[in-house]
Amino acid sequence: MMEPQRAPEWRIERWFNTEKPLALAALRGRVVLAVAFQMLCPGCVSHGLPQAIRARQVFPECDLAVVGLHTVFEHHEAQGTPAALVAFLHEYRIPFPVGLDMPDPERGLPQTMRAYGMQGTPTTLLIDRDGRFRLHKFGHLDDMHLGAVIATLVAETARAPDFSDPAAQTRCDSDGCRIETGAIPRG
Repeated sequence: MMEPQRAPEWRIERWFNTEKPLALAALRGRVVLAVAFQMLCPGCVSHGLPQAIRARQVFPECDLAVVGLHTVFEHHEAQGTPAALVAFLHEYRIPFPVGLDMPDPERGLPQTMRAYGMQGTPTTLLIDRDGRFRLHKFGHLDDMHLGAVIATLVAETARAPDFSDPAAQTRCDSDGCRIETGAIPRG
């Protein structure tokens, strides 16, 4: 079986919905769901972006980073400006970071889109905790399929708690109870 390929770093002109630029390398340790979209793409607006929002709501941020990649390869005048993207992100209530893909000097495919070999938008990308491609899908992807792949990737490197550790403790909140290192005495 062939080893999954390492995902190249994004080439982003400007970031939105984040205080600082995001580097793919900085997200190592988490599974990354990246959705490439265009604001005038019907499939992006009706499927790709809503699906990414649902994934953001279901999976904890410590396990899954959700990122949008605005990859404008057509209608540059209508959707290629930062002001247009800011209005779109506000109107559609996109809560996760979005990078404006670096345009190609010849106005061809944007640089990240080209580097990733995308065929169009929407494109769903899943990158594992080690920075390797695990899913690269153009077009609509069923929610159940995507959720199963994300859950599998999240579980790949998750460790079960060591209940024999004398320093283990529990922490409970509205999401449930967790075992953490720290305070359950052995005995």
